[in-house]
Amino acid sequence: MNKTRNQDYCEVQGRGTDEEPLIMAVADGHGSAAHARSHLGSRFAVDLFVEEARRFGALARPRGDERPPSLAWLMHYAEHAFPRQLVSAWRDKVLGHWTRTSSHEEPGLSEEHKVLLYGSTLVGAVLTPRVFAAWQLGDGELTVVDDAGQVTVPLAPAEADLGDETESLCTPKAWRRVRTHWAPVTAPWRAPRLIAASTDGLSKSFASDRGFLQFMAGLDDRLSTEGADSVRAVLPQWLARASRHSGDDTTLVAAWHQGNPPVPAPVAAPPETVAGPEPAAAPEPAVDPEPALAPGPGPEPAAQPSPPITDPAAPTDPHGRDE
Repeated sequence: MNKTRNQDYCEVQGRGTDEEPLIMAVADGHGSAAHARSHLGSRFAVDLFVEEARRFGALARPRGDERPPSLAWLMHYAEHAFPRQLVSAWRDKVLGHWTRTSSHEEPGLSEEHKVLLYGSTLVGAVLTPRVFAAWQLGDGELTVVDDAGQVTVPLAPAEADLGDETESLCTPKAWRRVRTHWAPVTAPWRAPRLIAASTDGLSKSFASDRGFLQFMAGLDDRLSTEGADSVRAVLPQWLARASRHSGDDTTLVAAWHQGNPPVPAPVAAPPETVAGPEPAAAPEPAVDPEPALAPGPGPEPAAQPSPPITDPAAPTDPHGRDE
């Protein structure tokens, strides 16, 4: 059943460069009576993730003649310092909000009970020319399509949550439950071709995990054949349809680019007459992922189906709930 109000919140910004790292995040407030302020908790989660992600991007950026931190140091920071700082900032934010907005006539609540009111999940990612890193707490999906077209969900838990139970920012010592994905970018054209973050309302609209993966593969195919504008125009329809199937708020943000490997430069003379080193390769194209899809959470911001098609209807899931 849909929540009384939409609890999802999202943000996507940047282009994957040193100066403008690609940053994306989605959060889903729990929405029940026990989490009466979760629509605020999800907004705080995304806003604070963006702040931490900018700090991470700045750490990874070369600074003139000064060498940036090593990849090993950045990985340790991503796995340990980043989750701790994010969860701590979120708790401080919600407790401060409670203090400012609560009536003195309300019954006394423990700190943990106050935090519980703002409970939310979070999925977020950062892409720089050096590294792709992502974090997840609770349900939802981070979907990645690599330069070869392989679709993965690298932050999927080892075991699925039972029912509507999920890990949350309001869980005590929540930083210990954050899952981290780490992938150095070895060449600009090897950066992920598609990065998408979505709340669980999207994946739950399919009868199987296979159907969800087919939808994401179809999204990538359609972006490749028709471009971002075409997909952006029909995406709200897909999300609304998925929301009807799952009965939950659904939000998807994505960034896509069409990277190609470098093409060797033509030689100036027949190979047998060329002396010296091998001809140099043409300059590699810059990684410049465009934030292609960010409809934001509307009354029904969700998505549905799979492979590319030529009409506005979403791709169908042969194992799901076709209409």
